[in-house]
Amino acid sequence: AVRFANGRLERPESLRFTVYRNRDSAHPRKRHRRILVSETERLCYVGHNFGSQVMKCNSLCRYFVGVLDKSSGQMDVYNAEIFNMQPLLSGGGAGSHSCWAALVSWQGARPNPSLERARRGEHRLGVGVGVTHKVSLLKCSLVCVWLVLPGVLRVLQSVLCPVQMDLCIEAFGTSKQKRALSSRRMNAVGSDIVSTAVTKAAANVIDAKGVTGLMQDVAQDDVQNISAFLPPCHEDAERPEHVYRFEDILSAAEYEALRVPAATLASITAEEMAKRTEERSLCSFVLEELKFLPTDEKSRDHKARCLWFLDTLIKFSQQKVIKKKHPMGPECPHIISKKLMKNFTSLTYNNGSIQNLISASMKAKITAYVIALALHINNFQTDLTVLQNDLKLSESRILDIAKALRLRVSKAKGVPGLENEQNHKLGTLSLPLPTQKAPEGQRKRKKMS
Repeated sequence: AVRFANGRLERPESLRFTVYRNRDSAHPRKRHRRILVSETERLCYVGHNFGSQVMKCNSLCRYFVGVLDKSSGQMDVYNAEIFNMQPLLSGGGAGSHSCWAALVSWQGARPNPSLERARRGEHRLGVGVGVTHKVSLLKCSLVCVWLVLPGVLRVLQSVLCPVQMDLCIEAFGTSKQKRALSSRRMNAVGSDIVSTAVTKAAANVIDAKGVTGLMQDVAQDDVQNISAFLPPCHEDAERPEHVYRFEDILSAAEYEALRVPAATLASITAEEMAKRTEERSLCSFVLEELKFLPTDEKSRDHKARCLWFLDTLIKFSQQKVIKKKHPMGPECPHIISKKLMKNFTSLTYNNGSIQNLISASMKAKITAYVIALALHINNFQTDLTVLQNDLKLSESRILDIAKALRLRVSKAKGVPGLENEQNHKLGTLSLPLPTQKAPEGQRKRKKMS
């Protein structure tokens, strides 16, 4: 049984397989070694049952193949072994090198009897007889022994140098190999020509803009890349609530759609709060804020709507691939589900269908919107550590996003009663906004005392 490492076969019936076995039949280990070679229209594949790259499943399990006789209805069961078929490419990868090394070190590995008949010209598929040619290549004599068998030509590519291999293909290769060689030579460009052109182009750009100008362009590009995943920022705002406007987070129609689902939070009782805390059906940030709902009906309803949407965003970020039409359940309004799918997922193509994926960049975008909404809920100061635990992020990740949002980060004692009462990080949005900086990359590790 075989499996191909780089994809699926469209026409498996067109494959031809050749099995090689070790000559040393007396050796207790070597006599079980096999090399399986297969050739398709595009590539040659090699698999083996020995070496460091062998599949572990063969030593842990036993496999069987059943052959059903349709006339009698009986099935014959045979022992099987799985070969992981790796493609052989020009230049010699790990698979091709190990395959040829094994063939040489086996004291002339011998194939099965069908291959012996092929060398004598007796194979029913008409495999050609081995031919020996002596050709003058690059002012030296090179003896090329060509066994015209499936896959052998690709194995030789890992042994001969590229120039010798190209000359051998010119003399003895198939028409397909000759066409590939011609295309490769037409597309080849000398490395010295490329290096000279790149050096000259770089010198022209440096002369035109200068090193300082180029560094400023790179920093500006980094800032723009960060801003693509943040809520719209109004730097010229005169008040903190206008920096990240509430309308940019929730439109009027979306805000109105939250009235019905948020009503349960607005009218929650102490018993229901204790039950939800025990069940952990709401995130820690929302549970804590529900303890301080305003008494005024309008303010209470507004805060409940914001908390319901924030809890929905956090739960949505925990998913990987969105397969359901309503990922957050039927109680979530349609306009909110549409917003989540459109603004916080990326489209990917997999197994012949388009799927919605919450990638790492989309999770960073969700985190930015959660922080912005939490600022509106908490008078533009929020506990980043509580949000970090709810979003299941590392501290460095949420601090990077908070700094990209132009927040000032400070330390504060954790909220009593939560799992962590260590120093928490507070994010504050205040004017004037601090200067935006691109991420500095990996932080330096602290030295252990």
